[in-house]
Amino acid sequence: MDYTLPTTEFTYDLSNNPLFKKDENNYINSLSIKQLNTLGNASLLDIFLNTGNVVEPHTHQNATELVYCISGAAVVSLINPFTNELLHFPITPGQVANVPQGWWHYEVATADHTHLLAVFDAPVPEAIFGSDTLRLTPAKLLAYTYCLDEKKVQEALAPIQKTVIIGPPADCQTSTAPASNSAPNVNHQPYVMPNVQPNVQPNMQPNMQPNMQPYVNRLPYWGTWVDPRIIHEPGCPYYRELPVNTNNQEER
Repeated sequence: MDYTLPTTEFTYDLSNNPLFKKDENNYINSLSIKQLNTLGNASLLDIFLNTGNVVEPHTHQNATELVYCISGAAVVSLINPFTNELLHFPITPGQVANVPQGWWHYEVATADHTHLLAVFDAPVPEAIFGSDTLRLTPAKLLAYTYCLDEKKVQEALAPIQKTVIIGPPADCQTSTAPASNSAPNVNHQPYVMPNVQPNVQPNMQPNMQPNMQPYVNRLPYWGTWVDPRIIHEPGCPYYRELPVNTNNQEER
């Protein structure tokens, strides 16, 4: 970067670069090195939300995201891929929540006039949005993979015709507030599966049925080999037991 050039930029008005606008109270402006050429390895999103509006589930494949609350209140939710837990972090003015690079996450406003600043350690933040994943993945594949009714999948996903970014869409008539809206603000510590009371029986883990393996044992961690049998659970018409190869055992 030659800082002596007349094209060198030191200031920028984010209102000149809207990323998405749902309405006058729910919109996002962005800043990257494309707008400010001296920015270096940093970028940000200026996020404005009213109660119940959601920055839809997404990932940033090239950056960590630090969410700072300027005004209002929000819950930053993420999935920890190393523990397979959905965690919720309520934040209010002056507080932050950090989302590591590549982690699935979303933000829900719990107060009107919420103002969040999302800061990234990349010159241009990239994102993969849940709405794109749902609308671009064939319904037939989703139905087959997860043992679902294809017609119901098509019907459920048909309204998603474009990237949502801030949901629910302005023309949505059926949405309900997510559970994280009622997340308790207790020392701002993460909690798992709000509003669920454990069903504990003697010698059993919470929320387990008798003679059933814990679900986490069937959930693959990143980078591990996946037994094809977990693709379809018992009871699904596509479920098949794998044949046992006795030849290898005999050779050993």
